[in-house]
Amino acid sequence: MPLTTPAQNKIFPYKYFTDDLPNGLRVITIPTDYPNIVALYIAVNTGSRNEVEPGKSGFAHLFEHLMFRGTEKFSADAYNEALKNAGADSNAYTSDDRTVYHTVFSKEDLDQIMMLEADRFQNLKVPVDLFKTETRAVLGEYNKNASSPVRKIYEALREIAFKSHTYQHTTMGFLRDVENMPNMYDYSLEFFKRYYRPEYVTIIVAGDVKHDAVLQMVNKYWAGWKRGNYTPEIPTEAEQTAPLSTEVAWPTPTLPWVAVSFKGPAYSDDQKDKPALDLISSLGFSQTSDLYQKLVIKEQRVDTIFADFEDHRDPYLLTVVARVKDPKDIEYTKAELIKAFDSYRTTPVAADKLNAVKSNLKYGFALSLDNSEALAANLAPYISLKRTPETLNKLYDLYASITPQDIQQMARKYFVETKRTTVVLAHKEKQNASK
Repeated sequence: MPLTTPAQNKIFPYKYFTDDLPNGLRVITIPTDYPNIVALYIAVNTGSRNEVEPGKSGFAHLFEHLMFRGTEKFSADAYNEALKNAGADSNAYTSDDRTVYHTVFSKEDLDQIMMLEADRFQNLKVPVDLFKTETRAVLGEYNKNASSPVRKIYEALREIAFKSHTYQHTTMGFLRDVENMPNMYDYSLEFFKRYYRPEYVTIIVAGDVKHDAVLQMVNKYWAGWKRGNYTPEIPTEAEQTAPLSTEVAWPTPTLPWVAVSFKGPAYSDDQKDKPALDLISSLGFSQTSDLYQKLVIKEQRVDTIFADFEDHRDPYLLTVVARVKDPKDIEYTKAELIKAFDSYRTTPVAADKLNAVKSNLKYGFALSLDNSEALAANLAPYISLKRTPETLNKLYDLYASITPQDIQQMARKYFVETKRTTVVLAHKEKQNASK
């Protein structure tokens, strides 16, 4: 039960307690000075990355739905009524690497909420008819998302950029697998048996709590949970050896979208690669960047640009997406995006500009930790990666250490043509559509 006392200048300034139960469950307790409220975040280190078998994508996200369908002891209605009576705010989300269940409530209800959560994690029981209902809800969600050009461009990007790794599909899964989910009840039982196990789970309790009381409750409700024995074999993606590209024909009128992406490193709190590319994504493609000022403000050929480089367990994609106002500017925009990436290979970034971005990143994050829910919400992605808040302090120490030379070195390492994938989405009449 080590107590960590962070130094005053660390990005995560809160004292926290880390406890490991014999079954592999980890509990991180963060007592705060924010009165009365408790944020309970339960991070399952299972996302769409864990869907390693062909024909069975989308199950991590499906369980985000199923977990609200009740147990023998507490039906879905009873569970929801208990949360309602407690005035609790509860939800969940799924990503490539994790599924997170989160509830915020008054401190007096911690014992009851802890008991309810322990029950559904250990005793979920969904009848076949309700299972099929939820699979249809997931298909509806897929279809709703499919109406978004941005969602579609990411789906196409990942499908072409990854050949073997499970990052090839989005969290929603492949459409053909989602459509077949109603026939996969038995597999859903296997998925739950594999991944809803204590060694995959970290509980974060942040708020008006005492460590001893939290640990007592966790032992009371979670200590009997049996450890599993399944470890997925995540396929390793071979190195990309040639530039890749594809086009998406959008059936209804829309402005064209252009995505330029490079294979990037996995999350790390002891290597400079990922933090350096994080800084480039802000330097090169935020609203204060030279490219944004040129394409959006001055030339007005593009109405939005954004960069995306979420932390992942395995190497992922640094992607920049732009929406083009006129189809005749598609190739020009693509060339400008690539030129912006290339500029970091050839020209060292100014030290004062780099320092300004680092400062903005650091203080922006620090200011976001302004209540117990925000603390737990910001921690959950990092906890799912490293299972300790300390990774945040190590990460921001790395950001602080990065020099203009590091930026150029990483740009030369990653922004090469053979690691590049481009996607263009544009309106085409159905009879001419081709992918």
